[in-house]
Amino acid sequence: MALEELFDIERGFWLSGEEHFLQHLDDDCLLAFPQVGEMHGVFGRERVAATATIANRWRDLRLSDRHLLRPRDNVAIISYRADVTRADGQPYSALVSSAYVHRNDGWKLAFHQHSPVGG
Repeated sequence: MALEELFDIERGFWLSGEEHFLQHLDDDCLLAFPQVGEMHGVFGRERVAATATIANRWRDLRLSDRHLLRPRDNVAIISYRADVTRADGQPYSALVSSAYVHRNDGWKLAFHQHSPVGG
C-alpha cells in the first residue's frame, strides 16, 4: 500500500461524487465535522454517499503536511492540512484525519474528522 493510494482516495472524497463514496466508504463510518448542520456520529455508507452531490463539491484542493501512521497491517491513519474552496466560493482550511481499514475489496474509510484552522 502506497501513501499515494490513500491520498488519491482521500482527494476523491473532496472532489468526486456519490460513486466514489460508495466504493471507498466502509459499511459504517464515524464522522466528526465541527460545522453546525454537518454530520457528526456514525453513519452508513449510503447515507454519507448521498451527501456527495454536485451542488456541494469542493474545488482548488491543496493537501499539505501529510502524515501516515500504520498501527496494523490492515489499518492506516492519515492526517493532513486541506486548503480548499467551498461550493459557495468561500475558502476553507482544516487539519483533517482519516482512518482506513483494508477489506477484501480494498481500503475503506472508517473515520473522518475536520478541525478548521485560520487561513
